[in-house]
Amino acid sequence: MSRTRLFGSLCALVFLVNFARVVFAPLVGEFIDAFGIQEGTAGLIVTLAWLGSAAPRIPAGWALTRFTRRRVILVSGAMLTAGALGVALAPSVLALMVAAFAIGLASGVYFVAANPFIAELFPRRVGRAMGVHGTASQLAAVIAAPAVTVALWYDWRYAFYGLAAAAAASTLVFAALAARTNLPDAGAGDTDFLAAARGEWKLILAGVVLMGLTSFVWQGLFNFYELYMIDKGLPPATARNLLTVIFAAGVPAFLVSGDLADRLPHVPYLLGIVTAFVGGVVLVVVAEGLAAVIAASVVVGFAIHMLFPAGDTYLLGSLPDESRASAYAMFSAGMMSTQAAGSWVVGEAVEAGATYDAVFLALAGGLAALVVAYAALYRLGRVPGGAAGATRAV
Repeated sequence: MSRTRLFGSLCALVFLVNFARVVFAPLVGEFIDAFGIQEGTAGLIVTLAWLGSAAPRIPAGWALTRFTRRRVILVSGAMLTAGALGVALAPSVLALMVAAFAIGLASGVYFVAANPFIAELFPRRVGRAMGVHGTASQLAAVIAAPAVTVALWYDWRYAFYGLAAAAAASTLVFAALAARTNLPDAGAGDTDFLAAARGEWKLILAGVVLMGLTSFVWQGLFNFYELYMIDKGLPPATARNLLTVIFAAGVPAFLVSGDLADRLPHVPYLLGIVTAFVGGVVLVVVAEGLAAVIAASVVVGFAIHMLFPAGDTYLLGSLPDESRASAYAMFSAGMMSTQAAGSWVVGEAVEAGATYDAVFLALAGGLAALVVAYAALYRLGRVPGGAAGATRAV
């Protein structure tokens, strides 16, 4: 069986995994109305989904030293099915929080297993493969807001019933294709989780700080984007659909960035992307009028979604076979833990009286300082990264 077909089934799974995470953002207002909660609590629900995505990454990395990538991916599909059903049936805020966390757990297990697996399926074009995989993920983000709009004609819970059914079917398809495909054994030597993490700690830390803090700002921005746009004076329907604009801009960004990541020096490329994202956030804050807001949203969406395949290529392309999955799991756990609190912090700041403009300008300023620091360290040869098994001087 062709590896391309197996890769196609992974693209279907990642579509559902990402849909399950991003669908919470356009539902923040519904949660506030349905359960009688405040912005901070609503932000916590979203944060729990992303904390859930961070929580299993180290255990999943350890599991990959004992079980095949295929088995761990299958477990993630089963977890996604159960979590989606939990959200659909949630009778209270507490139950909703638990189910959101469970959905996050499924996504965390999936990405820790699937990303190294894809890098090993296509070792000569890691960036390209991650770009296509990311594009499938991003299509889910584009569809999330319109899907919520349609579901709200009936009941928002229907979106999660559909997700559960699709997750179960896609998991079975992946299992059937994987059983008939000649799979790579590049990770067979990755059997000591702690040794891999210790050996690659500098690269892991460099990725966590840059990717994690940038994603922290992104989490806070996109999960409150609808409410922020309403605060700017836009109609609720328009505000919700601006999320679609942001995510649609990310579809070509994944493909473009994946190809560029195979060709350009990793660290300067990443710093350029983060700089563009900072500029986009500032543009969103200062934009006035629908046309200007749409243009700024496109800049933000394109820039931030270039970051993800570039960051994965930086890590996966720099890590050797014998430590790739374990070290990537440590990076993923750190990065996701760092970003997960973004929506909670923004929600609490707004609830305390800060304006959205002030919060997002402060976050953009912090990221700008981070870029300057990384650029200086890179010039001094203190940022690790490069070809597999190689790093700059540290």
